[in-house]
Amino acid sequence: MSHDEFPTERPAVVTCGLPYANGDLHVGHLRTYVDGDALSRALRRIGQQTAFVSGSDMHGTPVAVNAAEAGVEPREFALDFHETYAETFPQFNIEFDNYGHTDDAANVELTQEFVRSWVENDHVHEKEIQVAWDTEEDQPLPDRFVEGTCPYCGEQARGDECDEGCQRHLEPGEIEDPVSTITGNPAEYRTREHKFLRLSDFQEYLQGFLDRLEGTDNAQNQPREWIEGELQDLCITRDMDWGVDYPDEADGGEDLVLYVWVDAPIEYVASTRQYSERVGADEYNWEDVWKVGGEERHGPQWDDDWAGESGEIIHVIGRDIIQHHAVFWPAMLRGAGYNEPRAILATGFVGIDGKALSTSRNRAVWADEYLDAGFHPDLFRYYIATGAELDTDVDFSWDRFQERVNGELVGNVGNFIYRSLLFAERNYDGTPDAPVSDDVRERIEDAIADFEAAVRAYDVRELAEIAIELSNYGNEYIQRNEPWNLVDDDPERAEQVIRDCVQLTKAVAVLMQPVLPGKAERLWGQLGEQGSAADVTLDAALDAPPAEFDEPAELFEQVEDDHIEALNEELQERVESEAPADASNGGEGDEDADESDESDDVDLEPLVEERIGFEDFEGVDMRVGEVRSAEAVEGADKLLRLEVDIGHEVRQVVAGLRQLHDAEDLPGTRVILLANMEKAELFGVESDGMVLAAGDEADLLTTHEDAPLGTRVK
Repeated sequence: MSHDEFPTERPAVVTCGLPYANGDLHVGHLRTYVDGDALSRALRRIGQQTAFVSGSDMHGTPVAVNAAEAGVEPREFALDFHETYAETFPQFNIEFDNYGHTDDAANVELTQEFVRSWVENDHVHEKEIQVAWDTEEDQPLPDRFVEGTCPYCGEQARGDECDEGCQRHLEPGEIEDPVSTITGNPAEYRTREHKFLRLSDFQEYLQGFLDRLEGTDNAQNQPREWIEGELQDLCITRDMDWGVDYPDEADGGEDLVLYVWVDAPIEYVASTRQYSERVGADEYNWEDVWKVGGEERHGPQWDDDWAGESGEIIHVIGRDIIQHHAVFWPAMLRGAGYNEPRAILATGFVGIDGKALSTSRNRAVWADEYLDAGFHPDLFRYYIATGAELDTDVDFSWDRFQERVNGELVGNVGNFIYRSLLFAERNYDGTPDAPVSDDVRERIEDAIADFEAAVRAYDVRELAEIAIELSNYGNEYIQRNEPWNLVDDDPERAEQVIRDCVQLTKAVAVLMQPVLPGKAERLWGQLGEQGSAADVTLDAALDAPPAEFDEPAELFEQVEDDHIEALNEELQERVESEAPADASNGGEGDEDADESDESDDVDLEPLVEERIGFEDFEGVDMRVGEVRSAEAVEGADKLLRLEVDIGHEVRQVVAGLRQLHDAEDLPGTRVILLANMEKAELFGVESDGMVLAAGDEADLLTTHEDAPLGTRVK
């Protein structure tokens, strides 16, 4: 990969985390694929050769468990969901160049090729480990066959990942108090031999990789804590039948399959290869993307200087699988002599009506539910792409959906386009014979420049908003100039104004296509343009529109109140009945994890959309402290004056705790103090810091263990 400005001379591939073939898709899953699709289209729009690929994750324990419950073979069970996904994605205008699955022969062979390469280069070793065992069934319990307590944070966890707590990857044998999900009985640990990828071989490389990595801040910074100190090796085999067989069983791999997080990301490579083989290497060569320096330099020992000769790999994933993509995956690629990712974009989750999405409570908007409601897929794409920054959570509500569609798409974009084209067609049979004014040309050029900058910053939200802002400019322009009043009094000026409006309309079509591809295509046809809106580059925004076109139709339809009321009632009835979903949750890449499920039905404040960088966070000095004394502040109903020992010194702090905490109970309480907060004076008492607390009940933040006073919180 390179860090050259897009478009580069090398091909790019955009991938999305593989949906786990274990359940139906909901709006939370769709966010990643909409963002990936929009980014792929935008890259092509600026002239970057790009393939967009993904596939279904077919292996792992949840598929095996649920297939057994359904009385079918795992492959049949997973293929059914794979085929559903392959049909569903295009209905949301998510158009992969190749969509495969991990049980395809192409991925199986490539996965085993990767593993052989690691073995040949001494990156794999074997050791005895503790494996959970169901004594009643007399069988091992890999991954999601066992549940228990996370050894790192104490939360309930599943066998290979702490989904509900710290989200760390867990190795076999780590989970505490193991329980079999097959029988519900306590499990015991037994010694078994397994294969490990020696991640410690790549520790120095990974530190450099994270320094080079582009993308969202969470993907760049979160993995650093996982590669500090001794990097734990990755167990790459499991005791089960369903999966990719460990290659060369004579070498000690009998009865073992590869861990699902080995073959799953390799599907990115296999899917790209399948696309290349289908269209031909002259059109798109997968080796130019994935193999370092091309085939002649492909191998396990490659020089970092060669990386600039390879393609641009961009992963769009959910934030719950950052560790797998920013630590495990680059090590896997490095060990096999493949190119490293240029960027990892980790999206936030999607909530429902201000609360966490919960498939167990059926508080979800399912993909087929949205389609059955009869809404155009581009409306959802626009809502989800512009709901927040890429790495921030988005809240989906039918009310907000209606508000934004009616206000921003119908009232802004649709209104400008329809009134402009209708006036042009009725008065000039199409585009007036007049030049584009300098001001309008400059405004379109600025929008093009903003579009290019947004692509280079991987800013999908900005990509979507550029066309909306240009349309808003058009609305103001036509309203300010009132061409309907100029037709008789100043016909030349009227032609000029409408010529500008038609040009702005064409520019909007070009710029909105990545996020609103279906609507852009329809608008392209209304303008009388030839070919497809998907095939033009940004320069087309300034090309003259056709001289003639037919009378336009409304581009967007109003979302009616009664429709939204019915959808809200249906959702509320489901949640109140706590009806289970029809199938297990088909999470992206994380097996059957319901990544945004919640245990308590709590109303949460919306997340702040404005993000801060890691450097800004490092400037926040939080310290472990202990309250030495507490007393009421005279004249204040809510305030207490605290003396807080933070190791270096004792600080006087004024805190709004009086109505929520008894002053006499606070001395000896461990707290977290924001130490570099600007001093303030409240009711005549100086406050030198801020004690941190959560929620309306002022739940004081503290530490799990007895960290020394003055310890900095990082």
